[in-house]
Amino acid sequence: MLAGIIPLRNKRLISHMLLNGLAILFIYLVPTLSHLTSVPVYMIEPMRLMLILAVVHTSSFNAYFLAATLPLISYLFSGHPFFLKMLIITGELVLNTLLFYLFIHHIRKVFPSILLSILLSKLACYLAYGIFFTRAFMTAEASPLFLAVQVGTTIFFSLYVTLFLKQNV
Repeated sequence: MLAGIIPLRNKRLISHMLLNGLAILFIYLVPTLSHLTSVPVYMIEPMRLMLILAVVHTSSFNAYFLAATLPLISYLFSGHPFFLKMLIITGELVLNTLLFYLFIHHIRKVFPSILLSILLSKLACYLAYGIFFTRAFMTAEASPLFLAVQVGTTIFFSLYVTLFLKQNV
């Protein structure tokens, strides 16, 4: 009923604000959810999940905005991730966004564009971890369960983006 009343520009703004509010709330609650449920929610990459939702359901500007700010919001509200890791994750998410839009422009195929952008941004992230952190940290980040979840979420996110953006490319 409101579809004809609200101008398209305002509909986009409302969708951006709703997704951003949901993203901030979710990122804010991840440590609490992990403690309450004893489930390591961080393994599903909640920040990348919010980034994927922004890529699919809002604009490239909003995707960049969330990529650049969600790690900082998490750091400010919960102290996690710690500062250096927060900077690396910010770089990873911004790189993921940049690579996706670059690849989709040149390759014009959604699945390889999103899959490559996720994999290459993860590679850059782990290279940065290798430079700045100890071997013990790297070992903890590379547990078999964590890696299995990473593979699963990467495939799921890639399929989700492909399903929703396939018609628009």
